[in-house]
Amino acid sequence: MNHSRFQHPKLMLVTVLLAFITIAWAWFIFFDSIHNKNMSYGFSFDPEYAGSLKLDPQEAFKTIINDWNFKYVRLPAHWEKIEATKGVFNFNEIDGYISEADKSGVKVILAIGNKTPRWPECHAPAWANALPREEYMVELRKYMSQVVEHYKNHPSIEMWQVENEPFLPFGECLLLTHAELKEEINLVKKIDGNHPVLVADSGELSTWYFTSKAADYFGTTLYRVVWNKVLGYWNYDWVPAVIYRWKMFLVGRPLDKAFVVELQAEPWSPNQPLMELPIAEQNRSMNITRLKKNIDFAQRIGVARTYLWGAEWWVWLRKSGYNEIPDFISTLNK
Repeated sequence: MNHSRFQHPKLMLVTVLLAFITIAWAWFIFFDSIHNKNMSYGFSFDPEYAGSLKLDPQEAFKTIINDWNFKYVRLPAHWEKIEATKGVFNFNEIDGYISEADKSGVKVILAIGNKTPRWPECHAPAWANALPREEYMVELRKYMSQVVEHYKNHPSIEMWQVENEPFLPFGECLLLTHAELKEEINLVKKIDGNHPVLVADSGELSTWYFTSKAADYFGTTLYRVVWNKVLGYWNYDWVPAVIYRWKMFLVGRPLDKAFVVELQAEPWSPNQPLMELPIAEQNRSMNITRLKKNIDFAQRIGVARTYLWGAEWWVWLRKSGYNEIPDFISTLNK
């Protein structure tokens, strides 16, 4: 039989489908009607990272809260800071930041667990890293229990973040199993039944299938320009915001129970400290145009709140005389 007469219609059908997909994709990138311009803004803050930028961490924290009027912050309670010596728990440093937040009416998401925000992602003390896995998990839960007991009645605590991208093989980390994550969440809820729990996962490199269902709230990270040693700089501008909404829908996570917990608002440094990067190189992955695009993208996802990632860098910019981004940040919470 001669099949040639069927080839042309099939080709036309494929062409029409590809054209439809291309038009729909372009529409979602440029004309998506969802745009939550009333989205609230918070920030993430790590004292150790602020110090690496040669800032006074406490003064930097006050600047971000008082000069830029943020009312939401995500703080990490790194295990290595809380329990540098086995069995000795020191909350002095983080007490200071949470007390400062309380003075200004700032609500705190306190991140605890094996993996907490900022490189190297896992912040276990040296003594714990030498333990066999079973003993490591026992000590990990002891530290988590101490943190929750210490802060569960503090008026500034809004919720707990248990783990940060727990199953993403990024950083210097021991990866958890699904069962271990669930055990951690149950532990926190047993100690503190009054505050909700959030689990965060990668926006670009995860399906969210397990993490989105694991806790009361879900947080996605969101990076638009990244760097790796194979491809160099590249961006996710080809991914429309609707993809995030579809992922939320497919995993059964309502938008009012989801945040963007890390919206890229600082450069992605190519394997060297940010301070060693010339400002022109920093601008390749973060500048005022890119920052505004990232914020607009988060608004188009439709979540009620977004935590910006890079507040320490804004303070460094201002101290270095680069005021364009800090001046823009000052307009977000007016």
